[in-house]
Amino acid sequence: MTMPEPRPRRLPLRRMPATTWKAQDPTWREARAAVIGAALKRALARPSGNWFVLAASTEVRSDRPFGRVVAGTELVAWRTPDGTARVGPGACPHMGAPLCRGAVDSGRLVCRWHGLSLGEEGFPGWSPYPVHDDGVLVWVRLDREGGEEPTPEPVVPHRPEGSRSLAAVESLAGRCEPEDVVANRLDPWHGSWFHPYSFVGLRVAEVPEGGDPDPDRMVVEVGFRVAGRWGVPVRAEFHCPGPRTVVMRIIEGEGLGSVVETHATPLGTDGRGVPRTAVIEATVATSERPGFALARRAAGALVRPAVRAAARRLWRDDLAYAERRYLLRSSGRWPG
Repeated sequence: MTMPEPRPRRLPLRRMPATTWKAQDPTWREARAAVIGAALKRALARPSGNWFVLAASTEVRSDRPFGRVVAGTELVAWRTPDGTARVGPGACPHMGAPLCRGAVDSGRLVCRWHGLSLGEEGFPGWSPYPVHDDGVLVWVRLDREGGEEPTPEPVVPHRPEGSRSLAAVESLAGRCEPEDVVANRLDPWHGSWFHPYSFVGLRVAEVPEGGDPDPDRMVVEVGFRVAGRWGVPVRAEFHCPGPRTVVMRIIEGEGLGSVVETHATPLGTDGRGVPRTAVIEATVATSERPGFALARRAAGALVRPAVRAAARRLWRDDLAYAERRYLLRSSGRWPG
């Protein structure tokens, strides 16, 4: 006689083990700089095909242009009436006016300075860049800045099916380089210590070793804190599909298959020559619970803002550490 499958708990919350911040086990012995450094080195060596994450797909619109500097290159993005994303140089080829302050009319970019209309056919001194819109993020290919062999499309991490998931994207910027952001994500050991408001009971269960089939896969057991001692325990893996991307995927527990993609996009340097990097983080959540369908319907007004706020709080802390890492590296004081 076969036993029936256990029914899922009505609520995913669990009462986590009681412990204070100072009473948790130190993780500095396990967080070996050599392991993190080796994983970072392998990630940075992976090809990108010269693709950079530009923005959330929702930021590129058909009613107004979107501007951003990527790897020191001024860019402008917009959409045609059929929803196709376009990306081109951000300066008007006529007299250099900022096209991000222009207008979009019938799918064409119009400079407000003298009315020059630009489209996919280009203009002398102005040519659109290859662009890829995966439905969550818009990518742009910059061959001169990337310096690699170009590829037709970027390496987009596998995500839950769009019709059964909820996506939210948050962007912040800091004074550091992309590798400082990636290194931060390849150090999950700091989670419960540095972010006690988000994580509880974090334990790194699997560490990459030289002979592993996937030498950059880390597995973490952690509780996502909801309130007090109540949290949602999951098992998640971390890996780097490219030199500027770290993906966390839930492999056991609530939200199985959900991913958090952290993309580090170099912006350029500030007036003092200090590099700036944007952290563009996409959370794509899914769940088999019936209530998740209601959450998807409330995504615009309630869920997405909450997800973005949580990511923003966490990355304000982590960017401060990434900036610290860059400061120590650039001054020859980095101990790792």
